[in-house]
Amino acid sequence: MAVEIRLSRTNRIYRPSEHLQGQIIVNSRSSISHYGISLLLNGSVNLQVRGGSAGVIESVYGVIKPISIVNRSIEVRPSGKLPSGTTEIPFSVILRQPDENLGKFYETFHGTDINIQYLVTVGISRGYLHKSLSATIEFIVESDTADFLERPLSSEMVIFYITQDTQRHPLLPELKSGGFRVTGKMATLCSLSDPITGELTVEASAVPISSIDIHLCRVESVILGERIITETSVIQTTQIADGDVCRNIALPIYAILPRLLTCPTVFAGAIEGTSQD
Repeated sequence: MAVEIRLSRTNRIYRPSEHLQGQIIVNSRSSISHYGISLLLNGSVNLQVRGGSAGVIESVYGVIKPISIVNRSIEVRPSGKLPSGTTEIPFSVILRQPDENLGKFYETFHGTDINIQYLVTVGISRGYLHKSLSATIEFIVESDTADFLERPLSSEMVIFYITQDTQRHPLLPELKSGGFRVTGKMATLCSLSDPITGELTVEASAVPISSIDIHLCRVESVILGERIITETSVIQTTQIADGDVCRNIALPIYAILPRLLTCPTVFAGAIEGTSQD
């Protein structure tokens, strides 16, 4: 006997003004009686510690309470009986009630220290003599484009250059004397569904090049009173070239953004929490 939730969209992305739709699928070798089938919508913002090393965020962990975004239970079916075989039960739930504030629905984000997650859980109650059945699946919330105060800006290309004079870490003596120069351009504003694009050119290098990589860094900040605690972490590395590339040839930059590890917009602004007593 098994139960699962299958959402209507394979990417599981929904807007707050939309209905969360899908099917509850129950597989059973024999008919089963139940005392009701319900759905629980849960969304929250949590400060968390990963891997036993919290860094400076650890100083406020345990002080900030989790923020509840949505916590609602919906009855899908009253008590009754399910036949043997596969039973598919459709459901449709509005995410944001008409009287709820849009800004309350922060976008899904899985950070190093901050986690914004939305879950839908189905529960089939079977009384005291039988174990209840349940299944949970995460769905992703993104802001309604129509609710933006301003239209998103068009992407702009920013020109950059890298030389021995722009580096702060120690360099090989050959690089200090012979030098190197890399120039390029990159888009600084794009949709989360679009790649980061651009190009770079190795104009000169006194030593052979083994690899060219770009790192995507994520910055998380927690404001506690008058303190701003910020941590930066590398969440993705993309190789642009392997080996000693030819000089003065433009190399394309193309990097896909990881959806769950990045925040689509900063439309919601800062997330305000309260301290625990």
